[in-house]
Order: sequence, then C-alpha cells, then structure tokens
Amino acid sequence: MSGVSQLKGKIATGSQIRESFLKFFEGKGHQILPSASLIPSNDPSLLWTAAGMVPFKPYFTGAAKPPTRRVTTCQKCLRTPDIDSVGRTARHHTFFEMLGNFSFGDYFKKEAIPWAWEYVTDYLGLPAEKLWITIYLDDDEAFEIWHKDVGVSRDRIVRMGKDTNFWEIGVGPCGPCSEIYVDLGRARGCGREDCGVGCDCDRFLEIWNLVFIQFFRDEKGEYTLLENKGIDTGMGLERVASVVQEVPTNFDSDVFREIMDFTAGRAGVVYGRGGEADLALKVIADHCRAVTFAVSDGALPSNEGRGYVIRRLLRRAVRFGRTIGINRPFLYEVAGAVIRQMGDAYPDLEENRDHVMNVIRTEEERFGETLVQGTEMLNRLIGEAKSSGGFEISGRDAFRLYDTYGFPLELTVEMAREQGLSVDEDGFTAAMEDQRRKARSARQETEYISERDVLYRSVRDRLGETRFVGYDSLEARSRVLFLAREGAEVDRAVAGEEVELVLDETPCYAEGGGQVSDHARITATDLEVEVYEVFKPVEGVYVHRGKVIGGMIAGGDTVTVRVDQERRRSVARNHSATHLLHKALKEVLGGHVNQSGSLVEPDRLRFDFTHYTPVSREELRRIEDLVNSQILSNLPVEAAEMPLEEARDLGAAALFGEKYGDVVRVVKMGEFSLELCGGTHIGSTAEVGMFKILGESSVGAGLRRVEAVTGDGALKYVNAREEQIFEIARITKAMPHEVVQRVEGLVREIRELEIEAEGLRAKLARHEVQSLLEKVKDLKGARFLAARASSPDMDSLRAMTDLIRDRLGSAVVVLGSVTGERVNLVAAVTSDLVGRGLHAGRLVKEIAPVVGGGGGGRPEMAQAGGKEPARLQEALEKAYRVALDQIRD
Repeated sequence: MSGVSQLKGKIATGSQIRESFLKFFEGKGHQILPSASLIPSNDPSLLWTAAGMVPFKPYFTGAAKPPTRRVTTCQKCLRTPDIDSVGRTARHHTFFEMLGNFSFGDYFKKEAIPWAWEYVTDYLGLPAEKLWITIYLDDDEAFEIWHKDVGVSRDRIVRMGKDTNFWEIGVGPCGPCSEIYVDLGRARGCGREDCGVGCDCDRFLEIWNLVFIQFFRDEKGEYTLLENKGIDTGMGLERVASVVQEVPTNFDSDVFREIMDFTAGRAGVVYGRGGEADLALKVIADHCRAVTFAVSDGALPSNEGRGYVIRRLLRRAVRFGRTIGINRPFLYEVAGAVIRQMGDAYPDLEENRDHVMNVIRTEEERFGETLVQGTEMLNRLIGEAKSSGGFEISGRDAFRLYDTYGFPLELTVEMAREQGLSVDEDGFTAAMEDQRRKARSARQETEYISERDVLYRSVRDRLGETRFVGYDSLEARSRVLFLAREGAEVDRAVAGEEVELVLDETPCYAEGGGQVSDHARITATDLEVEVYEVFKPVEGVYVHRGKVIGGMIAGGDTVTVRVDQERRRSVARNHSATHLLHKALKEVLGGHVNQSGSLVEPDRLRFDFTHYTPVSREELRRIEDLVNSQILSNLPVEAAEMPLEEARDLGAAALFGEKYGDVVRVVKMGEFSLELCGGTHIGSTAEVGMFKILGESSVGAGLRRVEAVTGDGALKYVNAREEQIFEIARITKAMPHEVVQRVEGLVREIRELEIEAEGLRAKLARHEVQSLLEKVKDLKGARFLAARASSPDMDSLRAMTDLIRDRLGSAVVVLGSVTGERVNLVAAVTSDLVGRGLHAGRLVKEIAPVVGGGGGGRPEMAQAGGKEPARLQEALEKAYRVALDQIRD
C-alpha cells in the first residue's frame, strides 16, 4: 500500500484517480488487469463493452474460470443510447472509463463496503458529511455493515426499490446494489423541499455502485442463493474527476479540457463562453474519444453493427465541427490529441496511432463527399418546391437527407431559408421518432446467460470437462458423459435421431478463431454417429452435434472418435496459409496491416485486414510470391504454450479484440511468422503445397479482404484456368501462348466496327430527326412534339430528345421507343415553358401508366418505362392532352 499511500491528499487529475484506485485495490490483494477491448470477445449478444463487468461475464456465470479470485480494472466502455444528450448535460458520454473491483467467490459485503468507504474518504478526500448511501429495500446485511462497521448514520442510508438497486439481466447471476452519492450542494439542486437522493436534479450525484451478486435467477424468474457469491463494482472516472476537481461538469475536468482546448484552437474559438461553440467542443471531444478507442480496438466505419455506430459518431462530430467553422478534415488531428493524453494509460493507442488517424481521416473525406451529394439532393428538392409553387420542404424529405447523407436538419433549414422556403420540422421529428420506434420494436431482450449455456455449465459442474487431445492425435477412446436432444438431457439416442454429445476426451477441434470445426465418426459395436459440428458453449465443454446413423448410444458408453483426416488436413493447410498471408501482407503493404477476421474452411480461406486502398495487381503478385517462397522453404511449423507476456515479448502477433488467458499457444513458422493461435496446423509449410489468391475486395472503410486456396484447391483452380485458356485458343483459332495478342486484335476490330456503326446510326438519326420535326404541333403558341422513335435504348432516346429540343429552341418534346417488350419514354421541356407551368416529370408520370409503367423526374427532363408496347401510340396522344392542361397562357 506504500505507493498508493503517497497519493493520499494529492489526488487531483484523472490519471491520478485511475492510478490510485488500481493501486489501492492491489494493496487489498487484487490483481490489476488491463482493460479489455471495446469489442466483446466471444459474446455475440453485445455490440460493445458497456460496463466494467462485461469482460468477466463468463466468470460470474461459471462458463470460465478466473485467473485469480480478486481483480481490479479500469475498463474502457462505450454506450450510445443517450447520444443526443451528450454535451447538453453535465454527465452523459458515449465513451467513458469504469473503475471497478471484482470478487469471484472470494470476499463479499463485509469487505467491499468498508473498502469503498476507505477509498472515497481517505484517498479521494471526500468529506463524510457530503456522502449518502443507498441500499436495496430489504438488504439488512448491507445496512448493518454501513451503519455499524463503517459508521454511516441511519438517516444517510436510503432504502430504494428494485428498479434502481437490484441488478439483473434475464437468466443468470444477480443481486442487490448499494450506491455512494455525493451531495454537491443546494446551488446545484432543484430547490424543492423534498429534494434528496434519487431526485432528478444535479445535486445528489451517484459516484460508485456496488453490486452484490448473491442470487441466480432461473427461466421461471425464481431466485436461489449462490454458493459462491461475487462482487462487481463500478465507478465512473470522468464523474469522480469532476467531483474531486470541484468543477460543474465532467467536461470541465482535465479528462476533457486538453482535448477541447486543442479543438478550440483549430477552430479559433474559446471554450467557456457558452452557446453552440461550447456544445460543439463537448460533442467533438466525447465522440472523438469513442471513435479513437474503438478504431484502435479494431472497429471500422461501415453501414451496419458497430461499424455503423462508429460512422455515426464520427460524422456527428464532423457536423458539429462545421458549426464552429471547421470545414476541412480535422477529427483525425483531435484523435492525435486523445492519443497524446491517454497513451500512457493505454499503450495500444500509441501502437495503433497511424492506423487510427488514417481510418478517421479517410472516413472524414468520404463524409465530405456525401455532404456534397446531400447538397445536390437538397437543391433538387428546393427547385421542385419552387417550380410547383410550394413554400416548404417536407419533414419526410428533410429526414431522408439526414438519414441517407448525414445532412443536419439545421443546415437544411438554413439553405431552404436562403431560397425563401421553410422546412416541416414537426414532420422531421415525427419521421425520426417513427424510425426510433421501429428500431425499439426490432430489438430483442438479450439474456445474461442462455438456456443452452445454463445446461452445459451444469454438465461441466456435475460431470467435469472434456480433455482435448486433437493437437497430437486424430483418434481417441472416450466415455459418453452426456446426451441432449432439442435442448434437453436424454438417456440415449437411436438411429435417425439428431443428438448432442459431451465426451470425457476428444480429438475434435471445436469451431473458434475463424477455423471451422472438425467432422468425425463416433463408433462402437453396432454404433455409428456422424458428427458434423463441434462447439464449446462454455469453457472446457466440447459438444459434438451429429446424427445417429446406426445402433444406439447412451450415457456411460465407451466409444471411439475418429476425426475426418482429409478434411482436417485441408483445414490445417488453409489455416497455416493464413499465418503466412498475414505476415506477407505486413511485409508488402506495411506494418499498419492487422488481421480483422478470417474464415478457414477445407476448400478455401478468407482473410480480412486493415488497409486503406485497393491492393494493386502488382502488390497481390508480390504477396502471393512471398507466401509461396515460404512454402517452398519448407519451414518447420512449431507450437508451444507460454505465458502471455512472454509471447508478447517475443513479438507474437495477436488478433484485434481477441481475449487471451494468462497462458497462450504460440505458432511459429521458421523465422517468418509468430502468432498467438489455438487452431490446428500442418507440420511444415511445404505441406501447404501451393497458395493462390482468388481475389481482393473491400468489406468496409479501411478494411480489405483476400480470398485464396491452397493444396488441391489451388491445383484445381490452376487447372480450370488452363482449360479456359485452351478453350479461348480454340475459339479464336490461336495457339495457347498467343491468345492474348489474338484477343487484343479482335477487340481492336470490334472497336473499329462499333465506331463505324455509330457513325451510321448518327446519320440515320439525323434523317429521323428531320422527319420527326415535320410532326410538330402548336400548343397555345408553343411548339409540341410527341412521336415514336427508333432509338434502341434509353441513352440514345435521351440524346435524340436533346437534339430535337435544341433544334426547336422553345418546345415540349415527348419521344417513345420500343426495345423487345420494353417501352422507353423521355420528355423534355425548355426552361421558358417551365415558367408557363409545364413540368416534364409530372407529364411522364401521367402518361407512363398507359403503357403499364411509371416514372418521373425534373421539370426540364424526365423519363419513364413500361411493359405494354402496343399502347405506346395511345400514351403519346395522351401527352398532348396533359401538356395542354399544364400550360398557362
């Protein structure tokens, strides 16, 4: 405790609070663990790590064993439900740090409560007379400890209900809470006589929540006492910093001020004068912290999932930057300020600096392009509203601009006002609420622990774990520990039935780390089970899912398990190739490349990685050549287990966002590749045989994908390509080695013929235009032409329409053509006639239904399609009547 004792009375900055908290609990026998990734590991129910306990969920549920029974962390967290409140309130954030101490079946309330009081009063120096305590209604045990052991007076301990002081999420561990509140003084309150703990005003601020995990809630909603109780506490660093530093909001603490002052300098504004500038600086600082940490942890902007969250936060920050005059990419520079401030506490930020700043800058530049597109769309809406005599942009259109292009309502209102138009802001709000309502209805409640997890956790607790021997052997004699069908335990399974089996020993690899599971056969006398999937619902339990082909299998049976050797070898070949590919990508493209995901199957591999531009053909060739050179070098592939820190010291590559235990498996390929990996591999790189890249593509901003084949798959691919070359040679009557020159010659001939044909079509079109001009009618003093043309497609029909309109000078032109069973219609109105009420878009909209179609467009030009060629003439005749109704004298 000597280190933290030196900080007594000196704790002021956010960094000091973080350090003192962790050191305090280290002195209480806790192991300090680094923050887990913002991207939850192996938990598809969660989009983000949103609380300090999230990384420890498997320990609380019993799905995994903790490395130690006492842990303390400062966990980075991300939440977005209150995004619209960020900057407008004193406490709302998207990214925040959660200080916590945890017990997994070790200490409980008797220790957790006094320790919390000791830290808050002795180390943070908060006066006891300003502190209040809440407990769950009937948690008399907590009351006695707070009152008798700690010495808090009865009148400062407030009992509260289940909605605030009982923590639970569906099925799983749960329990009552106790919170520590700080009274910030009457000046921060609402002024009501009954103002107290639990009031919605800012006077009483909760700073620490202690969760006592002592019950298990089952599917029926019934609670049973846990044999091994737990502690889960959470204290927001930003919130505590504002209290210790005696500033009015979290944003005024040192945690945010350096970042906001940097942005203010770039914008030429000053923080603290109130108004829109202060709001913008707060939002930018908050959102940039979230984006910086999320991208560093492996998230990338995209249109779905957590990528959509990052894109929304980043674009929202950019829009707020524009409100304070920053109209160029700048957020990547703010990210640099975040890294400078937080890099000591989170070294991975410094390691990933270039990657983070490149991703953010690329996304900023892309957003600049979408703003241009949004402006074009808004200008069209303004033009249509004015030409139709309207005075308002609809709320639905304004929301479409916001939702599609990230176009802020304020900008839409401002641009519309400049053109003498208003915006239906109530309609915009209604459209946004409608989208939120649909999103809420689409959400499903996520259980803390699934029924399947509960089932297999109980199996492990009752019957023990499965021993995996698949690294060294593809066959094992095993005993059947457990059988299940349709989620329920059964005694036996017979031929024709689908079954899930747990064995005491297995050579089968369970799906994980991007590698698919093994297939296998389970046999005994008169028994055969085909296993087509192996997975681990909880740590230590291998579930074999398959079908009984013949005989009967029962609990306690002794069986033989044989892995499909050819399939395993193919998978291992592809998995080893991904390691070679990963290293080759770094060598050719740069050190910023990191694995973002992979899929390893028997017949192919897929590898996702961070990179900002398409990989050129030359780069792909170099990557492929480098991988194949390592294959030909026949490098030994060796695997060894070692402590995580030792592996990192050796330079072993780890996966973004992946969670590793204290002891890890390291796969080494000569001196070329060293990675943390739990998958199966070949004995030497030569066994890969051949590596061939099939293609490279984008899967999101700053994220690329390579697909490849190896071994037999690569040989089949090369043979297929060779057959294609022979077939092309046959068709073009050339030798295989001459096909490129022969095809180039044919392409030149085709291009020359196309040019000749185009010239002939132009001559025919001029003759056709001349004949069509003879059909021009009078339309209240204007020229009108509606006729059928021979144009083969929409592009040539538009070109002919433009030509006729230009020849006439002032006119309405409607042309139709037929291609197969398709009708094309184009209408054009010269600008002087638009002023007389004519509108090409509305004109084609009325005549298109005649030919069984639809369409529309701008006042000057519009097009439509249909599927009833026989009625084209009828539609053209109707065009005159519609134009006659539109035109004003």
